[in-house]
Amino acid sequence: MSTPGDRPVSGWAVGFSWFAGAIMVLIGGFHALMGLAAIIDDGFFRDTQDYAYDLDTTGYGWIHLGLGIVLVLAGLGIFARKTWARTVGILLAMLSAFVNFFFIPSYPVWSVLIIALDIAVIWALASDETDVRDTI
Repeated sequence: MSTPGDRPVSGWAVGFSWFAGAIMVLIGGFHALMGLAAIIDDGFFRDTQDYAYDLDTTGYGWIHLGLGIVLVLAGLGIFARKTWARTVGILLAMLSAFVNFFFIPSYPVWSVLIIALDIAVIWALASDETDVRDTI
């Protein structure tokens, strides 16, 4: 019986994983900076009047800061080739896209950019089949 280290790993699979890890660390840093900006200065982001999902800017700040820290840690887990990090990364990218959807009225271009990067991370992590092939 072969072990996972015996099989050759595609360069594309490794490249996608490294791409996803780097983008996750980047998105996590962006979330943390956005969170700190909202916590430190309530007036930094545009206040929306007629938005159905209106939350306090400081509340958004804490959500972004916490999500950013966890995204950076999961991105580092991707670099370390931890199996759990791929699943957690997909879930966190989905959560990040969801959180940024609610943040669109406050910072529209930035939120849409982060959602697009989240989709790229989901694609890159979901297309890496190295762990899946070893368990089948």
